[in-house]
Amino acid sequence: MWEQIFGIANLVAMIAWAVLILAPRRDMVMQALFFGPVLLLALGYATGLTLVLTGVVPTGGGADFSTIEGVRAIFASDAGVTIGWVHYLTFDLFVGLWIARNADAHGLSTLKGRLIQAPILFFTFAAGPFGLALYIVLRMILWRGPSDRRIPA
Repeated sequence: MWEQIFGIANLVAMIAWAVLILAPRRDMVMQALFFGPVLLLALGYATGLTLVLTGVVPTGGGADFSTIEGVRAIFASDAGVTIGWVHYLTFDLFVGLWIARNADAHGLSTLKGRLIQAPILFFTFAAGPFGLALYIVLRMILWRGPSDRRIPA
């Protein structure tokens, strides 16, 4: 069962990332990604986490997030690995959507801008915080004016 959930979550995320990177950035597309795959993955995560934390689905150890041993015990089960992976998929996709919207809003919506975004979005998909760091550094380099010293929205 967990292998199937893992596979479905991966498929949902892969399709969403392909749409995010390749499709036109119409508001309808971005909203569909947010209220579709992001919400679906988030609800799947919340359901799985609730089942583990309530003990309905055993993980082979206590659901203890306060120690490395407790987290290791959670990830020692197929349920824990799947739920953890869905967590990554959900937040990486959410961050990818934010990067795409923010980059578009700051003038990287042309073909050249989309080509600049593509590797950043790929790294966000493959290694979440690494892609986010790349985008933040790009923002710092490209938009250094005094009006843009606030935290980007």
